[in-house]
Amino acid sequence: MITEAVLNNAVWCEAMCRAHGSPGAFGPRAWTNARRTPLYYPDAVTLTADASVRDVLEGVDGIDRSSPGASVKDSFARLDLSAEGFQPLFEARWIHRPAGLPAPATPDGERWRVIDTPAELGDWARAWSGGDPDEAALFRTELLADPATTVVAGYGTDGRIVGGAVLSESGRVTGVSNVFTADGSDPATTWAGCLGLVRDGRAVVGYESGDDLPPARAAGFEELGALRVWLAAA
Repeated sequence: MITEAVLNNAVWCEAMCRAHGSPGAFGPRAWTNARRTPLYYPDAVTLTADASVRDVLEGVDGIDRSSPGASVKDSFARLDLSAEGFQPLFEARWIHRPAGLPAPATPDGERWRVIDTPAELGDWARAWSGGDPDEAALFRTELLADPATTVVAGYGTDGRIVGGAVLSESGRVTGVSNVFTADGSDPATTWAGCLGLVRDGRAVVGYESGDDLPPARAAGFEELGALRVWLAAA
C-alpha cells in the first residue's frame, strides 16, 4: 500500500504542475520536473525504495538551484542528499485508511460538497491560505478540469468555509491532501467531511506529521512508513 500512496502523491504533484503549465515526467524510480515547481511542491519524488540519488538529480538537472526552493521528496526516507547541497526540511508519515470504512459523522448544520466553480475555488484557496494571496494563487482553475482531482469544502450554518481538502484519485486509491480547518473548527469534523466525499468507499492515502497525525488516526488511518523532504541549501 505504501507504493500506492507514494505514486498517488506524485500524481497529485504532477496535476498541480500541469495546472501551472509546467508538467513533469514519470520515470521508473522517480517523478521529476526539470522546471521549478509551484510553491511547496517538490521538484522530484522517489517512487520506489531503490531509487538512487542519481535517479532524482538527473531529472532535475535543468532547474535553477541558485535561488531557494529546490526540493526532493524522499518517499522512503532512504536517501542522503547532503553531499549534493540539500538538507532535511521535515519528516512525515504516510497514512492509509482501508476501503469500505464508513465516514465519521459530520456535525449537524455543517454541509460538505465539491467545489466546482472558479469563484468557489477562489474562496476555498483564501480559506486554505489564511488570506495569503501568494499561497492562494497556487490553486488555479485548471484543477477544476482535472478528472482525477476534486477540491472539497465544508460550510457552516453562516455559509462560511470551515474546512477543506483536495481528493486525488489514482489506481485503486484516493489521496487526501491540503487538509485544513478554518474559524476554529475541530479537525475531526474536517476529516469526517472530506472522507464523506470519497467516491465508492475507496481506500484513502496521504501523509501527515506532528499534531496533524492524531486526528487522522482518530478518523481511521494507520501509519505506513516515513518520508523525508530535502531542501537545497541557500
